[in-house]
Amino acid sequence: MKKVSVIIPVYKVEKYVAATVESVLAQTYKNFELLIIDDGSPDKSIEICQQFTDHRIRIIRQENRGVAAARNTGIRHAQGEYLAFLDADDLWTPEKLAKHIEHLENSPAVGVSFCRSAFIDELGEPLGIYQITKLKEITPLDLVCRTPIGNGSVPVIRRETLEDIAFQDNLYGTVENFYFDDDRQLHPSEDVECWLRIAMKTKWLIEGIAEPLTLYRVNSQGFSAQLMKKLKSWETMLEKAHAYVPSESMAELEKIAMAYQLRHLARRAVTLKDGTTAIEFTHRALSTYWRILLEEPHRTLITLAAAYFLWLMPRSLYHQIESMALKIVGSAQRRRIQSNS
Repeated sequence: MKKVSVIIPVYKVEKYVAATVESVLAQTYKNFELLIIDDGSPDKSIEICQQFTDHRIRIIRQENRGVAAARNTGIRHAQGEYLAFLDADDLWTPEKLAKHIEHLENSPAVGVSFCRSAFIDELGEPLGIYQITKLKEITPLDLVCRTPIGNGSVPVIRRETLEDIAFQDNLYGTVENFYFDDDRQLHPSEDVECWLRIAMKTKWLIEGIAEPLTLYRVNSQGFSAQLMKKLKSWETMLEKAHAYVPSESMAELEKIAMAYQLRHLARRAVTLKDGTTAIEFTHRALSTYWRILLEEPHRTLITLAAAYFLWLMPRSLYHQIESMALKIVGSAQRRRIQSNS
């Protein structure tokens, strides 16, 4: 059994981190180390982590430098042949690592194994909906349009894959290897930038597992709720991509990627019950790249309709329609997952 290094960046997550660590310790695959990276957390998060006595846990401290820097610190200390990343407010199902290791062992050309996610609320209760993504033949365009690796808690990666994209820099007083880009202006798009670099600069394939093995927490106070910050970070990510995406491909890629991101942010705004922002982002998506309406008409029209319903309808009526729609969508998603599995 090959060793897996599980890396959890920790910063201001005292409400969630105990359950996150417990979900790792409950894995059916036992040969792992758990690297908890204290990113200068000012609350009681690390005190909570210190209460676990499992010998596989190591706590590594650094000044607050952000999630990308914390992951890089974890990678530098990791001893495993595979590396798995988990955000400190998300959870794993018990068979998560076992299924990814089986996938990677049976697929030597695959460098990044990911899975789908089930959404949970801030209390950890299931929302009944899932992140349904493409699983195979992942292209750079897929990564910047549909983000099949839907969040930072789903990938398990071969160490060789990360070494193939490593670069050296002296950001903190000594020359070190970097894997994720430490630029804090890139947050929270550092994940996609890393996956895009793997797709463009290495031979490794990116493939997914059909089952929802990650439980992704929808946190209205988290970074995922900061829509303008996400948009700015996405623009930064596209700027950085100029360094390794051929110039003849970049202009079209940039326009399409921005349109799909604007639509994603519109859907996030709907989730946050901000109808005005949802309408603005949807219109910007269509004006940036109107073919999104032809390429994905159902998703685009549903986003536009939801934005206007939210803006125009009484809130009580909107909640009734939303609840009914989520039940229908969740049922359809479960059938698709079962079919893929």
